[in-house]
Amino acid sequence: MVAQHRLSLAGPFSNGATRPTRTLLLGSILGALALAGCQTASNVHDFDDVDRAMGSEANISSLSAVVNQNPSDASGYNVRGTALGRAGRYDQALADFNRAIEINPGFYQAYSNRALVQRKLNQNGQALSDYNRSIEINPSYNEAYVGRGNLYRSQGQIDLALADFSKAIELEPTDPKAYNNRALIYQGQGRHDDAIADFTASMTYVPNAPAPHLGRGLSYLATGDYKAALDDFNAVVRRDKDNYQGWTNQGLALEKLGERDAAFAAFNRAHTLNPGYAPARDGMRRTAPGTSS
Repeated sequence: MVAQHRLSLAGPFSNGATRPTRTLLLGSILGALALAGCQTASNVHDFDDVDRAMGSEANISSLSAVVNQNPSDASGYNVRGTALGRAGRYDQALADFNRAIEINPGFYQAYSNRALVQRKLNQNGQALSDYNRSIEINPSYNEAYVGRGNLYRSQGQIDLALADFSKAIELEPTDPKAYNNRALIYQGQGRHDDAIADFTASMTYVPNAPAPHLGRGLSYLATGDYKAALDDFNAVVRRDKDNYQGWTNQGLALEKLGERDAAFAAFNRAHTLNPGYAPARDGMRRTAPGTSS
C-alpha cells in the first residue's frame, strides 16, 4: 500500500534518530497508513473516503511528530494534510498541502489533495487549477480525474464530468467511485441501462457500500423493475438502518408492488428518521391504512 510520494519510510530516520525513536516514528507512519485503509493518504477522492480514525487527535499528533522529525519530507505534510482534512480542519490541511508542494513542486498527489480542500472551502477556481496541474504532471493519475469530474458535475458541466469519470475508469478499472459517479450522470440523462451497469461495477469493488445499491435501485424503479429495485433498497437499509432515503425508496418499491401496509411502514420509518423529508411524508399519506390506491 505504500506507494511513491506517500510517506518515505527512510526519510524521517536520516537525521540520526535513536533506535527507540525510529521505532516510534515507524509505528506512527505505518499506523497512519493502516488507518487510511485502501484509500491511502495520497489517493483520496473525498476526505469522507478516509477512515474516520485517521482524523483523530491522537493520529494527527502522531503525524505531527513525524513531520517535526523531518520537516523537509513533503510526504509527511501530505499525509498529515489528509488527516486534517478528514477532521474538517481545512485551513490547516491547506497549509500542509501548500508546504508539501513548496518542498516538492512535482508532487501531483498533493495538488489533487489541495484541490479537494479548496473545493471544501468553495475555492473552485483554485481547485480546478490544481486538478489540472496534477494531471499535467501525471496524466495517468486517475484520482485527479475523479476529483475534477466531481467539480465539473457540481458546476453543471456534465459532458466534461462524464469524460473525466470515463478517463478515470480507463486508467483504473477497479475504482468504485468513478463508476458510481459516472452512473449518476447516466441516471440524470435517463440512460438507466448504462447507469445500472456502472452501479453494478461499483458494487463489485465495494460490495458493502449502500450508495451504489441506492442508485441502482432508483434506476430499476425508473425502468419498472420494482422487484430488483426492492432488493437493492433492502440491501441499503440492511447496511445502514438510519438511511431515510433507503427506507423511503423501499416504500416506493413496495407501493409499486401493491404491498401497501409494508410500504407505509417503510415510509413511516423514514419519516421518523427525518421528519422533514417530503417524499416519506407524502408516501405515508398515500399508503396510510384506510386510504384507497
